Amino acid sequence: MKSARIDLRYFPGFLQLTYLCVLLLYAPLIIVMVYSFNDSKSIIQWEGISFRWYWDVFYGLEAPKFKSAAFNSLTIAVCAATVSTTIATAAATAMYRAGTFPGRAFSFGLISLPLMVPEIVTAVATLIFFSAIGFTAGYLSILIAHIVFCIPFAYLPIAARMQSVDSRYEQAAMDLYATRFEAFRLILLPLMAPGIISGFLLAFIISLDDFIITNFVKGAGVETLPTAIFGAVKIGIKPNIMAISTLLLLVSVVIVTLSYLVGRMGEKSK
Repeated sequence: MKSARIDLRYFPGFLQLTYLCVLLLYAPLIIVMVYSFNDSKSIIQWEGISFRWYWDVFYGLEAPKFKSAAFNSLTIAVCAATVSTTIATAAATAMYRAGTFPGRAFSFGLISLPLMVPEIVTAVATLIFFSAIGFTAGYLSILIAHIVFCIPFAYLPIAARMQSVDSRYEQAAMDLYATRFEAFRLILLPLMAPGIISGFLLAFIISLDDFIITNFVKGAGVETLPTAIFGAVKIGIKPNIMAISTLLLLVSVVIVTLSYLVGRMGEKSK
């Protein structure tokens, strides 16, 4: 006898619990966004709508510090996403186009491990490793740490896309006298483009938003936007911090949405 399908949506209290979870997740973000337009210097007293704190972010006394931190965040995120996406593409090609080889399961576990290990553990381990080899903490240490940490995030959409691409396309190309590299460059790579772009965007936003690993390996005198926000919050929350947080949140939402849409476009084009 075929068992009936269970739909959790109709369980008593499930819908209310869902609404409660959504409220707890997004209410603080909405409050930050609303009060970033507050004309008052107080973060709890509302005095009308104003863009003064957004002006302060770009032209105020602390603007040079935040602009420098934003530049560091963006350049590190672009470089880390580019390198990690390249490595992830090569890893996915090896995993799904090189056939079986010794250590394949171990390699897959090694790639996925950073997703399962708590980020604080990764941060401490990275700091200890850099200290052990005498590597100077600074911009380069942040970049290397972000590259390593972003590889699994870039790998997931790339590997998912590669699994959905039939290998017979490449076999047909090689039957028509294309080399393996030509089949990869002219056939497989264009078909994988949605997954590669999605992986790049995901790695970019992971690097841009990262705080824990960055805070451990950044060294003195080097700040990214998340660490600069944290440093400013330690001496008191000011409305301009809410404006910066809102801008960073909007950038994150846009990048994640683009990553999702590119992934959907890739699924439809199969």
